[in-house]
Amino acid sequence: MGKTMRAIGLMSGTSMDGIDIALIETDGAEKLKRGPAGTTPYDAKFRAALAQAMAEARSLADRRARTPHLAWIEQELTDAHAAVVADFLRAQALRPADIAVIGFHGHTVLHRPELRLTVQLGDGDRLAHATGIDVVHDLRAADIEAGGQGAPLAPVYHRALAGGLPERPVVMVNIGGVANVTWIGRDGSLIAFDTGPGNALIDDWTRRHAGRAMDEGGALAAEGKVDEGALIALLTHDYFCALPPKSLDRNAFRLDAVAHLSPADGAATLTAFTAASLARAREHFPEEPRLWVISGGGRRNKTLMAMIAGRVEGAVAPAEAAGVDGDAMEAEAWAYLAVRSLRRLPITFPGTTGVPRPMTGGALATKP
Repeated sequence: MGKTMRAIGLMSGTSMDGIDIALIETDGAEKLKRGPAGTTPYDAKFRAALAQAMAEARSLADRRARTPHLAWIEQELTDAHAAVVADFLRAQALRPADIAVIGFHGHTVLHRPELRLTVQLGDGDRLAHATGIDVVHDLRAADIEAGGQGAPLAPVYHRALAGGLPERPVVMVNIGGVANVTWIGRDGSLIAFDTGPGNALIDDWTRRHAGRAMDEGGALAAEGKVDEGALIALLTHDYFCALPPKSLDRNAFRLDAVAHLSPADGAATLTAFTAASLARAREHFPEEPRLWVISGGGRRNKTLMAMIAGRVEGAVAPAEAAGVDGDAMEAEAWAYLAVRSLRRLPITFPGTTGVPRPMTGGALATKP
């Protein structure tokens, strides 16, 4: 396709965990060399500030509007990303001049595609000036404006990764705050959509009832019993009746159905909800996948992984078993998308976001 370039991807997404960073070398098409990656966790104070920002963002009707708190945390978030880049370059003995572009996701605080509205906090110009590297950001906006879902955006990168796998069809699954799938057919065709909650509800429940940021390893859920009535109630949400392409806001689901349960039973039921909603994705696949490759923080939840394996046909494997970095995949995807954006290659497709035609996207912020 063309000359390769070094690109950094930065992913915060909907997760409250921290910032993922990854380096790849790619032409935005077939040529792909994965490099080092890392994660910088948010501290508890910053997580609380982000939670407040997400609550305030629910009232937004303009993706550029900011309350005072949203404006403040956008600067803090951007500066935190800049510090992560500086530390990463130092650790890898690289200079800003060695990197062609940064793909900057920012933090999603509101996603309402039915209103043609998606809001990611993160100032691309500020990041470009702080790092001395060109930045591609706002990658969802063009798709949303064209009537697409604006998510998921990683499928074209998932297809590039799947090129080295013998199994087809294969499903690449990311379990972050929201879970999403990319079904890749024998001919490389793509179907992608958000399946339902990922870790968000489990994290919220564990934080509220156990005082911990997450259910580490699924230990709390393993102690409990799934309440089938509550699970059925959760699965009656209108979202599961909608046909893909479709996407979700992190806060689309509520904890009301499990409010009466013990901490362990609530965790078990919410974990089963994530697994069951992933399994229901099969209703929309033309052919059963032979392999499910799981990335994101959810793959570390042993209880969740066992529940997924019990509900789907085909093998279920963490990303590493398929030769992929399950922590870095989304950050790598954003680096890949940034290169495709620079080369005006499509990043979203009718089968992934429902956009009318394959189209590129992203805004370029240039270094000073």
